[in-house]
Amino acid sequence: MGLSRFDTVKHLIVRVEHDSDLITFITSLAKSNGLKAGTFTAIGALKHAKIGFYDQEKHEYLEVRLSDPQEIASCIGNISIKKGVPFVHAHAVLADQKGDVKAGHLLEGKVFAAEVHIIEFPQNKLVRKNDEATGLSLWDLELAISSLLYERVEDNWLREKSRIFG
Repeated sequence: MGLSRFDTVKHLIVRVEHDSDLITFITSLAKSNGLKAGTFTAIGALKHAKIGFYDQEKHEYLEVRLSDPQEIASCIGNISIKKGVPFVHAHAVLADQKGDVKAGHLLEGKVFAAEVHIIEFPQNKLVRKNDEATGLSLWDLELAISSLLYERVEDNWLREKSRIFG
């Protein structure tokens, strides 16, 4: 088990653009705001969606297309860095007009209307790396901790340098 402590400071509240893809929109938002670590929730409705279930034996996602409008009953996720760029990992519970529910890894979802609340962990960075046991790209918490320590040491050094040399 890995454990890392992050202080939350920055909150972003955004209304997602109509007809955009929810995952692509959040990814673009993360890139344009320099987010390297965070969590988010989303509420609203999708025109259609694609969710996935991870087959633990085959190490691949089985996809389920939902072609009818879906209410976002719950959507939670995180933002981290994968291959040098922001990566959005989201799970959603979606309900159709009858109240029948499907849930899983949100692969895509065309937005009818949606609102997102992002909690950024400023001055922190979560990086994903391949995990051989699961076949998934999971957080490298050792790298997150060492990156955080390096940034804090560098910040302290710059403050001391400024204090001493003006």
